[in-house]
Amino acid sequence: MKYGIPAVIFAGGKSSRMGRDKALLPFSGFNSLTEYQYNRLQPLFEHVYISSKEEKFDFKAPFISDNYAVFSPLAGIISIFEILDEDEIFILSVDAPFVDETVIQKLWEEKKKDFDTIIAQSPNGIQPLCGIYRRSLLPLAKEYLAENRHRLTQLLKEAKSQFICFADDTPFANLNHPHEYEAALKQN
Repeated sequence: MKYGIPAVIFAGGKSSRMGRDKALLPFSGFNSLTEYQYNRLQPLFEHVYISSKEEKFDFKAPFISDNYAVFSPLAGIISIFEILDEDEIFILSVDAPFVDETVIQKLWEEKKKDFDTIIAQSPNGIQPLCGIYRRSLLPLAKEYLAENRHRLTQLLKEAKSQFICFADDTPFANLNHPHEYEAALKQN
C-alpha cells in the first residue's frame, strides 16, 4: 500500500553529539543512513524527499533545501511547505532507522482530520520527527520562527496535535552518539 502523501527525510542536523555527519554514515549495506531511509520509504509513499541545508548525498533523490540560516527542524518544516504544494506530509528523522511500516501505518490509520499534526508518542515522550504534518500548522510555525522559538515539542503542544501512543520506545531509537550508532549496526 502506498500512502497518498509525500515523505520527507530530515537529514540536515549538525550531528554535534555524533562528531560527524550522521546522515552520511554507512548503514545496513547502504553508503549512508539517508540512502537507507530513502530506499525503505520509497515503496510506501508517492514521493520521498530529502531535506537538508546542502545537497551532500552520493545518490539521486529529490532534494528540498532548508532555506533558513538557523539549524532547526522548525525551519525545515516551514521550508518544505514553502516549496511543496502539499497539504499533508510525513516527516521522519534520518537518525531513526527503526521506525518501520507498522509505525507509519498506525499513524495513518488513526489520524483524524481536524488536527495540524499527527505525532508518534512513546513511553519516552513525543517523537516530533516521526509524524504527519499539515499545512494548517504553518501560521503558528512561522510565528515560532519569527520569535526565535525552535522547540518542536512546545509547538506541537500549542498546535492542534493528535498524539498516537506506542507502547514501545524501540522503533524510535535515535542514533545521536557513536555508541548508539555502533549498537544499531549490530541490530541491523
